[in-house]
Amino acid sequence: MKQRNKDSEQQTKTMSKVVTFILFFFSFLFILLALSARWGSATWGNLSMDELIFTLSQSLTGTGQGMIGKYIFHTIVPTIFLLIGALAIYFLAKRNNWERRFLQGLFLVSTILVVYYGGGFIHKVDAINYFLEQNQKSNFIEANYVDPAKTKLTFPKKKRNLIYIYLESMEMTSTSKANGGNFNKDLIPELTKLSQENENFSGSSKKLDGGYSLPGSTWTMGGIFAQSSGLPLKTNIGQNSMSTQSTFFPNITTLGDILAKEGYNQTFMLGSNASFAGRRTFFKDHGDFDIEDYPAAKKENLIGKNYKVFWGYEDSKLFSFSKRQLNKVAAGSKPFNFTMLTVDTHFPEGYKDLNYQNKFNDQYLNVMNASSRQVADFISWVQKQPWYKNTTIVINGDHPTMSQSYTKKVNPNYTRKTYTAYINAAVKRQTKGRRTYSTMDNFPTTLAALGVKIKGNRLGTNLFSETPTLSERYGYAKQTRELKRTSKYLNQLEKMTDVEAAKEMFYEKAKNKGKHKAELKITKVKGKKLQVTFYDFRHDKKIVTMYLKASTNKLIKKPLVVAKMHLVEKKPLLYKGTIDVSDLKSKKFYLEVSYNDPEAINYPLGRKYVDLDKLTVKN
Repeated sequence: MKQRNKDSEQQTKTMSKVVTFILFFFSFLFILLALSARWGSATWGNLSMDELIFTLSQSLTGTGQGMIGKYIFHTIVPTIFLLIGALAIYFLAKRNNWERRFLQGLFLVSTILVVYYGGGFIHKVDAINYFLEQNQKSNFIEANYVDPAKTKLTFPKKKRNLIYIYLESMEMTSTSKANGGNFNKDLIPELTKLSQENENFSGSSKKLDGGYSLPGSTWTMGGIFAQSSGLPLKTNIGQNSMSTQSTFFPNITTLGDILAKEGYNQTFMLGSNASFAGRRTFFKDHGDFDIEDYPAAKKENLIGKNYKVFWGYEDSKLFSFSKRQLNKVAAGSKPFNFTMLTVDTHFPEGYKDLNYQNKFNDQYLNVMNASSRQVADFISWVQKQPWYKNTTIVINGDHPTMSQSYTKKVNPNYTRKTYTAYINAAVKRQTKGRRTYSTMDNFPTTLAALGVKIKGNRLGTNLFSETPTLSERYGYAKQTRELKRTSKYLNQLEKMTDVEAAKEMFYEKAKNKGKHKAELKITKVKGKKLQVTFYDFRHDKKIVTMYLKASTNKLIKKPLVVAKMHLVEKKPLLYKGTIDVSDLKSKKFYLEVSYNDPEAINYPLGRKYVDLDKLTVKN
């Protein structure tokens, strides 16, 4: 009987410890979530679920200096201090036999906090409507998207150069009310003048025009994607795995793809790490751009190895390095596409560079003002260069700013649009009226500005033409509503970022629609050693290393055996290699040939299934 009572007491104590641990764990998990939601709401002025989901799916490589630190300081550090304090109070309460009330109170307070702040954050990102809209289907994109790969594009005999500047968080809102903005005094007078003296599609009105930033284009990578492809960047929660992929929507045709096909020398320069949010993969995958980013600047000794401000290096250096690089590419025989992304105006407060002047009672507004002067000075320099005559410049905000301090100053009834300016375009407008458009219309408009004739003037809509934009046909509200819903067509395009689908696409690319054999052949088998050749194939990037891989997994994952292949003939290409598959411990496996480019990105070329028992090889 006594033993039974002892066992019962022991079980009660054990259960009490378990309950105590659970209450402590969930209480402080709720507190951490509540503080995270509070910090997120205070930091972001306008955050979309599309951006949140996409960003969470990406690697944190290249995140701006201080952003993670601020999150830790405002959320994790307070949680740790509260935990230490709560533990001290708990042990004190335990001595006085009121630990149960303390734990109940702690759990109640933490629950109230997470409901209050979490609910506010959910409301801010409109999460409930987002998930409801995910269950609503829309064929809007499929019905209106025009595939560039199937559209006739006619380039001029003498191809024009392109300088495309994505201005971080720059919007027409920052100009004065007299010029169509939100502020009494113009924050960006130099940019205002540039846009007024060139083209922003406002017609005869002095009030500047700009593009709507529609769902799927309200953050940097979304804005770049939309302006380059005419599509929103929307990721499906269930199938999204873009953080681990070596491809970025490889089945679509973008501005970079088109210009690469036309022989353009393409560069993407930015003062942060291009790997952040998939930018490196996008620009390498769509046009094989030379990436001149923050890590590249260190490698080239343009900045010190330990140098880092804000996201990498500041815009004054970006424009200085750009001048050097532009003169270099302009000296070549090929037309060039030089794409830039600024960073000083990134939320929440921007970066105080050398050009910073305290004209306004707000750091972020002063940073916007400084950026305006920097951009204008850079454009003035470009216009003095001998190669400028044959160069078109496009300046566009990547998206409206998310700075909380800024958005609080904007009238809630004001329609915010990105900054837009087309300079030295090769074509004149066919209409004189004010256009209504989105940033997705930049794709065909940029091509038209280079003198390219587009059959149908779509791919988005060429704003120099008379063709109505989708914003003009359907209205902003309908466009927004439809793009928030699930698009089966866009999901199919996104699925091409899945490993198997992407590999299949690359295998087909190696054959180049039957123009090449891309033949993977086993020429000799000795035990589990195979001699393999890969013959007559197409490749887009420079081959640094050719690999022969074997795996029992069709996706060529672990278990995996890897060997290198060597070049035997150049025309047509023939590579040869030997691989020992003993470690696979199977006579059935897949062989794959792939290569690494100078950026160490691996591209598949061909795959075959092997059954050693039957000594047969099949696709």
